[in-house]
Amino acid sequence: MQYRLDILQKENPNHKIKLQYKWISYDFISSHLKRAVITAEDAKFMKHSGFDYKAIQMAYKRNLNKRKIVAGGSTISQQLAKNLFLSAEKTPWRKIEETVITLMIENVMSKRRILEIYLNIIEWGNNVFGVKAAAQYYYNISTSSLSARQSSRLAAMIPNPRFYDRNRNNPSLLRKSDIIRHRMVSIRIP
Repeated sequence: MQYRLDILQKENPNHKIKLQYKWISYDFISSHLKRAVITAEDAKFMKHSGFDYKAIQMAYKRNLNKRKIVAGGSTISQQLAKNLFLSAEKTPWRKIEETVITLMIENVMSKRRILEIYLNIIEWGNNVFGVKAAAQYYYNISTSSLSARQSSRLAAMIPNPRFYDRNRNNPSLLRKSDIIRHRMVSIRIP
């Protein structure tokens, strides 16, 4: 959050930039959103111990074929490690640090706590961090009131939140949101 705030402040030096952020307890977050985010970001979240080796291998192959990074295989736990403790730069050293921190997170936190923190810190648009701010910003409702449709839309935005904030009716976003909504019924949540 601080990293994004610093960038926005540099881009707008004459304006005081304020983040939209509010923490919300796990019990007050819609089950629809929990399912949608796990569906979109880490379908094996409840089964793995921090790493989805098959997803990592598939992302590696796709990136190798395209000769650039087009896919990631990071789990929610890995993303949490990166978002909480590391910079956004993509270096081998950072990946090693992320691996160590992910192992620590998985050993000291429950899946419920990992998901709660993740949902409260991720970016959902320009200056919008955490699920409570996202629910208010996009739908003007509480997080517990998010429907399956609204939740799948928010989950679909996660990979590129600032772009989708500006392009809310993007056909790709709408397709991905529909796919998430149809798949999320089979997802177990902590």
